[in-house]
Amino acid sequence: MHHHGYLWTGPKSRFDQEALRRPPHPEPPPPGSRPELIQRYHEVAAAFPTSDLPPLETAYWLVKPHALVRGTWDEAKDAAAWLGERLAEFVPRFGSEVRRDAGQLDRHVTCAAERLRSGADVTLGFYLERPSYLSLSLVTCSPNRDQPGLQCPLPS
Repeated sequence: MHHHGYLWTGPKSRFDQEALRRPPHPEPPPPGSRPELIQRYHEVAAAFPTSDLPPLETAYWLVKPHALVRGTWDEAKDAAAWLGERLAEFVPRFGSEVRRDAGQLDRHVTCAAERLRSGADVTLGFYLERPSYLSLSLVTCSPNRDQPGLQCPLPS
C-alpha cells in the first residue's frame, strides 16, 4: 500500500463545476435519448479523466493523469508530512482567521496520518483569498479501499 498526493488551487467558480468532477455513468444514455443528453454524456466522459479538477469522490484522483500526482509515499506519516507542508505554505492565504489556527492544522495532519494508516483517503478544502479555493488530497493506492478496481496512476 502507498499514498499519492494531489493539490489543486483555482477559482471557486471552476471548482463548482460538479459535472466535470463526477465520473460519467458507466452506461451511456440509451438509444433514442435526446441528442443534447448524448452529447453531454460524451463531453463529460472525455473531460473527466483528463480534467485537473478534484473529483467529488477522492479515489477517482487515480484515473487522472499521472502528471497530477504531487508525490508518492510508502509511509502514511510521510504523506501526512507533505500535507502539513502544503498547509503551512498556503495558510497565509486562508480566507478565514479560524482556519489559520496552528493547533487545528496540526490536528489535520495527525488525523490524516491515522486515516491513511487505516487505508482511507483524505481530502481537505479551504477558501483562499476570494474567490480562490485549495483542495488537498491523499489517496491510498494498491488497492484503494473505496474503489479497489481503480488502477494505480504510477507507470508500470
